[in-house]
Amino acid sequence: QVQLVESGGGLVQAGDSLRLSCAASGRTISTYSVGWFRQAPGKEREFVAGIKPSGGTTDYKDSVKGRFTISRDNAKNTVYLQMNSLKPEDTAVYYCAALSIGTLRSGYQYWGQGTRVTVSS
Repeated sequence: QVQLVESGGGLVQAGDSLRLSCAASGRTISTYSVGWFRQAPGKEREFVAGIKPSGGTTDYKDSVKGRFTISRDNAKNTVYLQMNSLKPEDTAVYYCAALSIGTLRSGYQYWGQGTRVTVSS
């Protein structure tokens, strides 16, 4: 079992930056792919970014490419999502998730509880 805890959300203005963290416990996260997802009010949860175990392969939702960066520090058992140039449409609860085998956009086995990001215009 892998337990995931997100942190770093908050209320910011459009154009600001935030860094979300996803801290893992229970097992080393170094062998898991990790993804960030978000769910806005009234909408379905959607994929935002993902990173393979080595960190050499990443994937992003088109609307966040060039603004968001996913990274990982396996020594700290933590994955990050750096979010720059935030827009009001980025407002959502952000979740991190982990999977052992599969593609980066689906099939995640373990989920955190989420951290809320609110971007005001």
